[in-house]
Amino acid sequence: MSDLAGGFRYLLAGQRWVFGHGRWLGFGLLPGLVTLVLYAGALIGLGSGADDLTAWATPFADDWSSPWLGLFRGFLTALVFCLGLFIAVITFTAVTLLIGQPFYESLSEAVDRSEGGEVPESGLSLWQELWISARDSVKVLGRVLLYGILLFALGFIPVIGQTVVPAIGFCVSGYFLTHELTSVALQRRRVELADRLALLRSRRMLVLGFGVPLVLAFVVPFVAVFLMPGAVAGATLMARALLPADAPRERPDQAAPGNHAGDANQAQWAGHTNHADHTGHAGPQQAGAPAPGSPQAQGQAKGFGPPPPGF
Repeated sequence: MSDLAGGFRYLLAGQRWVFGHGRWLGFGLLPGLVTLVLYAGALIGLGSGADDLTAWATPFADDWSSPWLGLFRGFLTALVFCLGLFIAVITFTAVTLLIGQPFYESLSEAVDRSEGGEVPESGLSLWQELWISARDSVKVLGRVLLYGILLFALGFIPVIGQTVVPAIGFCVSGYFLTHELTSVALQRRRVELADRLALLRSRRMLVLGFGVPLVLAFVVPFVAVFLMPGAVAGATLMARALLPADAPRERPDQAAPGNHAGDANQAQWAGHTNHADHTGHAGPQQAGAPAPGSPQAQGQAKGFGPPPPGF
């Protein structure tokens, strides 16, 4: 439960950070507004055509008597719209981050700079960052669609489909929404997609505490636009806790032959990921990390890392 509350605290801390730096909030509204207009049009189109879609997909029910025909197709229409809304909530963040990549990258760097320590840089051009972000988002969205189709099918189960399945859907949405948001900071730290997913799996409750309230807020029209800058800031704070050593990590394939520093870094990376997969905490102690047993180390062991502003 402490991790669940901790994730929510990072979400609130991100919103406080943005509202304390007003110009970042102002600039951050534009990408969200553009995406909102696009998605509003898509959802309006889905809502107006969902009846025809369900009628086309269920010709066997044409001869059913009233009220069963209306109830059956009305239920399917609601499920189709909920599936569309589920996909919209998940993809909204990915599309907004893609449209606002330069801004959100700068916002994440500003949060890192305000927290002190070295500010990691990816060393990639804007087009390379856009390509990597789009490629990883497509891979993640493929997983989301699989979950969405499965949950859609489970929605036909009486009682469970109207109670348990929606709750699971919000958890799945929150998990992948958090992944998209933390990818801004973790990509700058050269953490690859597979390692990002493993890192989040190791701290599921922290991730859900951050993502599920955000998903619930995103369901309300226009709220997503105003919360996006703060969500990126909060995700950056949480990424700092998940990876307490802020120095960018060099991937093993980037180390030159005979480069002993690269070999040492490779061992350090392997120790980090393997240990994180099993325990959910960072691997070997690195330079600049707090000494074992200190209050800072105890805080990081609980998943909070360096406390965000205002904690």
